[in-house]
Amino acid sequence: MKRRNSTLPKYMLPLLIALMGLIYIFAIPAEPEGIKLVFKLIPMALIITYGWLRMPKQRKPWHWILLAGLFICSIGDGTIRWFVIGLSAFLIGHLFYIPAFFSRFRFSPLRLATILPIGVYSAFMGSRLVEALLEDGRSELIAPVMAYIIVISLMAWSAIMTGNKTVIAGGLLFVLSDSILSWNMFVSEIAYSHALIMLTYYSAQFLIATSLRESNEQVPSIGKGSSSIYPT
Repeated sequence: MKRRNSTLPKYMLPLLIALMGLIYIFAIPAEPEGIKLVFKLIPMALIITYGWLRMPKQRKPWHWILLAGLFICSIGDGTIRWFVIGLSAFLIGHLFYIPAFFSRFRFSPLRLATILPIGVYSAFMGSRLVEALLEDGRSELIAPVMAYIIVISLMAWSAIMTGNKTVIAGGLLFVLSDSILSWNMFVSEIAYSHALIMLTYYSAQFLIATSLRESNEQVPSIGKGSSSIYPT
């Protein structure tokens, strides 16, 4: 009986995160805007809580840096309607993720080489976005957008260099989410863009928060160690 009760919290919070995310994406109407914003932020608040509960007793500086990145990105969620402000918040969030990931650096020639396809993809996205912004007469957005592309690309590469599959998946899903958002906003409309953006975004942040369980010594071996989701 005791064992059954101890496993309940293991799944309760992730299920609640998934439920609230799906409610926001598919059930909450666009108006009133204030209610929509509250429901948008609830999944991130739960993800931050989930990450904090997963942190081990002996926490490294990167644990706190990563947690701060999650919180700053949630500010970006709330302010993205003012595009440059929201973009700046997300950029700062990535600037927290990058040192947190690089502090878990695990060298591999193959992982190191991934900087090349990331650079090619970033150059492609950057050129298309700059072209679209110039066509729309929004050249003032070129500098912040290009700065963001550089920073999120570095974030994705730093995630890959951890060798942690959870972090890698989270970093790449974040890039995918922002790629859909920016393409839909500036280049051409994407069907079901809102659902695709938020599903990949919440998944990315959940995976990044999930990695807060790991200590530096645990990073290379996912799934090993204690089976409990919460620190004892």
